[in-house]
Amino acid sequence: MQSLVWEAPRVMALRETPPPALAPGEVLVQVAYAGICGSELSGYLGKNALRVPPLVMGHEFAGTVAALSPEAQDQTPHLRPGQAVTANPLVSCGACSYCLSGRQHLCPRRQLIGAHRPGAYAEYVAIPAGQVSALPDGMSLAVGALAEPVACGVRIGELAGDVAGEDVLVIGAGPIGLLALQALRLRGARRVFAVDLSPERLAMAASLGAEVIDPRSQDAAAAVRTATAGEGVVVAVDAVGATATRGQAVAATRAGGAVILSGLHEESGVLPVADIIRREITLRGSFGYTPANFATALAWLAEGSAGLAPWVVEAPLAEGGAWFESLVAGKGAVAKVLLRPAR
Repeated sequence: MQSLVWEAPRVMALRETPPPALAPGEVLVQVAYAGICGSELSGYLGKNALRVPPLVMGHEFAGTVAALSPEAQDQTPHLRPGQAVTANPLVSCGACSYCLSGRQHLCPRRQLIGAHRPGAYAEYVAIPAGQVSALPDGMSLAVGALAEPVACGVRIGELAGDVAGEDVLVIGAGPIGLLALQALRLRGARRVFAVDLSPERLAMAASLGAEVIDPRSQDAAAAVRTATAGEGVVVAVDAVGATATRGQAVAATRAGGAVILSGLHEESGVLPVADIIRREITLRGSFGYTPANFATALAWLAEGSAGLAPWVVEAPLAEGGAWFESLVAGKGAVAKVLLRPAR
């Protein structure tokens, strides 16, 4: 089969690779669409310790069931060949305290498809049956491929808590920022401020109902404080992950508020700790999603409550390397690129 292989920083190559051999309990999925995630962009640049070349990345995807192992047939009798599916790519052990309490995404033995094991930038991918979800009736495969990033937005909204009637902030209007924005609005936020350096991304955020702030022309935290009568927002989400944006999130948050860190652009950095202490600001990391969050994401997509249309681009898998370069450059009104393996 054809696979897009990450071979070194900024080196992607289309290669012929053996199809996956099904292990007991696995399902073979013929990939229809596989999205490019921000974490994969950092991996592509050689800045993500989770990913080591050579590697077939790709953890946001949808396709059709090609085959089931005998164990998978017993475990998931609702799945059948030809069925449209997506999958939760965070594979957990199923036995630890985190897994047993519904927080499988925090399992210390978790593995990510597309990082610890071959991913979906290929014609076929093998998935443990318990991770596979049938798409709701009428949902297209392209929409189904967005379930994973939408689930990230669901998780951010869940961690934000009760924001009904409150002002909130999202820094970074990339895919996760845009989906977090939608999740916060669905949870009843009064105003969502959005900050990004890209005019195109600010326009996307504005079309989703955000009040946008261009940090190239004004101090983002100061603008938020002015708009909130000096108080700041109750929750700020940093969906970038740079020292500067993390600092902006803290500065824009009211005393007693919360900052949710989801961006991983920089794996470490400096935080204004004294300010955090003196104003009792809560810091929360947001990583992945629970299985319940993933199910909510599918429901939101099915009802049209969340998504990234009309900023989704479909491209052949063979053009994946060029699209990685384009997304690194950050130009154009593109929120998600879905790669299509050749048939």
